[in-house]
Amino acid sequence: MQEKATFQSHKILFFNTFAFTVCFAVWMLNGVLVTYLAANQVYDWGPVEIGWLMGIPVLTGAIFRLPAGVLTDKFGGKPIYATLLFLCAIPMYLLSYADSFLFFALCSFGFGLAGTSFSIGIAFTSVWYPRKQQGLALGIFGAGNAGAAITTLLAPTLLNQLTNDGANIDGWRTLPQIYAIALIITGGIFLCFTENKKPATHAKPVKEMLQPLKNIRVWRFGLYYFLVFGCFVAFSQWLVPYFVNVYYAPLVTAGILAALFSFPSGVIRAVGGWMSDKWGARKVMYWILGSSVIISLMLSIPKMEVYSAGQGIMATQSGTVTAVSEDFITVNDKVYRLQAKTSGFEQLEDQLLVFPTKETWQESVVIVGQQVQKKELLAKGVTRIYFQANMWIFAVLVILLGSIWGIGKAAVYKHIPDYFPEEVGVVGGMVGVLGGLGGFFCPIIFGYLLNWTGLWTSAWMFMFVISFICLFWMHRTIMQQVQLPFDLESKISGLLRADGGRLLSPLITWSDQFSVGIKEIDLQHKHMMQLINAIDECVQTGGNFEKILPIFNELEEYTRSHFANEEAMLEKNQCSEFEAHKRSHQQLLQELTDWRKKAASSSSDRLVELMAVLKVWFPGHILNADKKHAEFFH
Repeated sequence: MQEKATFQSHKILFFNTFAFTVCFAVWMLNGVLVTYLAANQVYDWGPVEIGWLMGIPVLTGAIFRLPAGVLTDKFGGKPIYATLLFLCAIPMYLLSYADSFLFFALCSFGFGLAGTSFSIGIAFTSVWYPRKQQGLALGIFGAGNAGAAITTLLAPTLLNQLTNDGANIDGWRTLPQIYAIALIITGGIFLCFTENKKPATHAKPVKEMLQPLKNIRVWRFGLYYFLVFGCFVAFSQWLVPYFVNVYYAPLVTAGILAALFSFPSGVIRAVGGWMSDKWGARKVMYWILGSSVIISLMLSIPKMEVYSAGQGIMATQSGTVTAVSEDFITVNDKVYRLQAKTSGFEQLEDQLLVFPTKETWQESVVIVGQQVQKKELLAKGVTRIYFQANMWIFAVLVILLGSIWGIGKAAVYKHIPDYFPEEVGVVGGMVGVLGGLGGFFCPIIFGYLLNWTGLWTSAWMFMFVISFICLFWMHRTIMQQVQLPFDLESKISGLLRADGGRLLSPLITWSDQFSVGIKEIDLQHKHMMQLINAIDECVQTGGNFEKILPIFNELEEYTRSHFANEEAMLEKNQCSEFEAHKRSHQQLLQELTDWRKKAASSSSDRLVELMAVLKVWFPGHILNADKKHAEFFH
């Protein structure tokens, strides 16, 4: 990373974003092209074949993202990016000669390498910007996702022009050639106007560069990206046949609506980067995943017309049916009025309906001359519930969800420079792999779900499940972090009871293992340990919370002062992990607050158990965070 952004940084960001936009437009081509060829019966492809052809380019882009990221960290972005652009032009051009599913699939696998441009660009952008601007810079770069909108917006119109509105159907073969030329031109521009730069880790062996992948955090970020990016990619293609089949929209209209999903999602990613810098990626992700759960659930409700039994009419006395019509039934001299079916309900399709609409009526089940008994059914009730799932309401919700996912894409990648500042290419590549796999598997899953359920909305049901899993995992992880070290509380309490309270006494003894090599910081740490020991002595002699409160207040106040001193040093000396260290301080202070709340309502015996928890509270921070950043404490 650079300490300060320069004109050169902004220039590289521009060309990175431009190249990524072109690559993303190429990557999404099959969403329009395959739908066009299937709709015009050029090839006999069903939902499963269409799903595979949409997914294959995404698969290539996914599985090669990690090696592309590693190569970028090793050799720099300029040679890797330029090589990619020229290489993808070859299978894209050969696609114009495809005459079978296999040929089409092989070419799609080849030009799908364009999808690796993301991990290349992320790593190449990151090295040009300081930490505090990473979210915004990576968000601006990610706006290249709007390339999907370029394809879904322009490709249908180009296909109509190239084929003379279907009169010369083979004219579609010119479209891949146009895309191949665009790739070659972009590669030339990139070579001429960019400079190369490598991260500090470029000299590391590849095995050492891959070490961060052992961290479960990488895989959790990958699942988030599976949703906000992989599913975005999938729907960028799947929405075209969705609108065509569900709402009978023309291909051009379907392409425009799909573009309205893709374009804002790409552009707003820059806003997501700014939001993540300002409010923190964690808060943004809470909002993103929660919104995704709600909107996916709303979109899961299909267009439907449900008939059910309603309130009928029963005879109040025995007798003979003397008259039957649509409006009434007469038994002997008693007339039973029927609720008639209205004609206006049939016109609802032409209206804009937000909520389900209900109509009820009654139909006779008896005939003239029939003998009926008391409480025998004369007319059955019918209830019809109609949900329109209006196309325009659906489109608004889909566009909103796409924009929310766009913000989420930036929020996910904001985490990476914070936790892995020198391994952005490797970690970003792995997260990109998992996200890209979402783009590959989802269209295929959508196809099988459609065949199995017969419902196009089954795709949104799948989104609801994935969104809920992501939200649950994130919330559970955060709660565990907030509660640390209290997740050890039950185990420690059990040990104390078994040991008669003698375990871990005295509480803390200073040793050289706690020293960070800076006298001022060591003295502060010693004083904090003395305060903790003073609290422990009071508790061991039977003191209650009121007796330890003055000492605890001093500990809390001194801790805040000590942390502020450390943070000032870290920031002054430009520690690359300053934000992460600061977050650990905030977590420790929250743990002190939680301890106070528990201790306030505890008996003397319970305080003994809580002291064991307090014992592992601070020394762990010294050994893990402070000693790691000791060189910045001066």
